[in-house]
Amino acid sequence: MSEPAPCRLCPRRCGVLRSPEKGQGFCRVGSTALVARAAPHIWEEPCISGTRGTGAVFFSGCTLRCAYCQNCEISHDGQGTPLSARQLADVFKKLEDQGVHSLSLVTPTQFLPSILNALELYRPGIPIVYNCGGYELTETVQALDGIVDVWLPDIKNHSPRLSKLLLGCEDYFEHASAAVKQMCLQSGPPQYNEEGIMTRGTLVRHLIIPGCVTDTINILRFIAEELPQGTPISLMRQYTPSSRCRVAGLDRRVTDAEYARALDAAEAFRLEGFLQDAESADSSFTPPFDGTGI
Repeated sequence: MSEPAPCRLCPRRCGVLRSPEKGQGFCRVGSTALVARAAPHIWEEPCISGTRGTGAVFFSGCTLRCAYCQNCEISHDGQGTPLSARQLADVFKKLEDQGVHSLSLVTPTQFLPSILNALELYRPGIPIVYNCGGYELTETVQALDGIVDVWLPDIKNHSPRLSKLLLGCEDYFEHASAAVKQMCLQSGPPQYNEEGIMTRGTLVRHLIIPGCVTDTINILRFIAEELPQGTPISLMRQYTPSSRCRVAGLDRRVTDAEYARALDAAEAFRLEGFLQDAESADSSFTPPFDGTGI
């Protein structure tokens, strides 16, 4: 059994010792990858899911603690199946064999060493998508240069006050903004194949939160002013109230008026990308984390 090593993979830099089975850091997981689901996923942006889906591998644990998280059973509770590097590599190949457009690593940072070991054993011949919450170290992003083809980060909050309340970290935007700039630098302009699938690039997501549209506008301004021109965005309206959320005001969906303000800002800043309609705010779009595909 390998000796535990201090963990400094994310901006929290816990420095705790993580054994293969256990971890006392913020993410609460050991170093062996925990996977809750691995299956073709059709509910991402069209340039990611296409017609055959992206091969989404949902990892357990998280470096954030979003108060409204839709995936609490895996992000907060650690539900998942432990997989060795060999087993994880086999999962990657199985998904590729199903004909998906890409391999999506969903919330992967806490298991990055295990994932890199798996990719050394088997590197799929399809684009690798890094789907993360944006709370990353630039050093971690740099270490993935030449490995990740498509970056799919969130930028969740701009305000330190809101970040502390909703995400559990006051320095969220400081790190997310720097990390996303580095992602854009490494990926270069977006590239697409003949099917319209993004094969390289950075697509920035933002989830509109009820009562927080001013924060949304500040994030859209940052994207317009500080990221390369033409960086596509995904402006999401899928916020769904969670029974576990205890933050006042988050027990409702985004209103039409709030969404209109966000759309007006995106148009004013001349941002292009993807939008969601009101029907997307439904829990039926959250996949079951039942070990499918493992």
